Amino acid sequence: MPGSGDPCGPAFGDAVRSRRRSLRLTLDDLAARVGCAKSYLSSLENGHRATPSEALTRRLERALSFDQGGLVRLAHLDKMPPEVRRDIETLRARDRSARSLARLLAEQASGGGSLDEMFKSGALRSLIDRLDPAPDPVESIASALPSEIPLINNVAAGYPADFTDLGYPARVADEYVRAPDVRDADAFAARVIGDSMSPDYREGDIVVFSPATDVRSGMDCFVRFEPDHDTTFKRIYFEEGDAGETLIRIQPINNEYPSRTVPREDIAGLYAGVSVIRKIGPAR
Repeated sequence: MPGSGDPCGPAFGDAVRSRRRSLRLTLDDLAARVGCAKSYLSSLENGHRATPSEALTRRLERALSFDQGGLVRLAHLDKMPPEVRRDIETLRARDRSARSLARLLAEQASGGGSLDEMFKSGALRSLIDRLDPAPDPVESIASALPSEIPLINNVAAGYPADFTDLGYPARVADEYVRAPDVRDADAFAARVIGDSMSPDYREGDIVVFSPATDVRSGMDCFVRFEPDHDTTFKRIYFEEGDAGETLIRIQPINNEYPSRTVPREDIAGLYAGVSVIRKIGPAR
């Protein structure tokens, strides 16, 4: 059943779409039941939106007849960084291999077989490799090298400004930068324009953003707004509204600029800044 607590099972959006279709509900039907836009639900189901606020998640849970707390748990698991989900799947795979090894040993013992026969057949080696695989030396060397990160565009350190990725596929751009300490394959970079994030960031700085990094309150983030997809670069804080809804305060560092607080559903994407590339020289 979707939302049953499998941390490496269907993504949140997949679970919502599957249950909606099984109940023969249209996007319009579900949007009316939970009080949000049809376009928002469509983006959510297709994985183009971050997991919604807990209040909206609970409304979806009730509207789609999930077990109480089931969809909320899936939402929490869906927010895990990709590397954590991969670690969980690795542990689960090793657990399955360990069970297979124990079962095979028991079958061999009950049938009068021997470890020598298992070794000669390759079955023992195969299971052991799955439990504790040897590292690939080529992959180890490659992982130590800095990857090329696409520099996709400018991001406003001022008021939100129209953003375009120039229509390129993921990880493709006309210009690339290197950040040796960044290991996220989906990382991207953008040049800062404006001065609302000064003095911490200067105009012309290149900031690297990591979609795999868990966003926490107080981080400096690339913010993409819904529905017009304007973007900005700001420090963000998660807050709670009077009705328990999640709000996001978008806070410039430069005190000459005002902050802005918006509902979580108004944000299409939050990506944490993890590295800054700056030319040596006086601030402009």
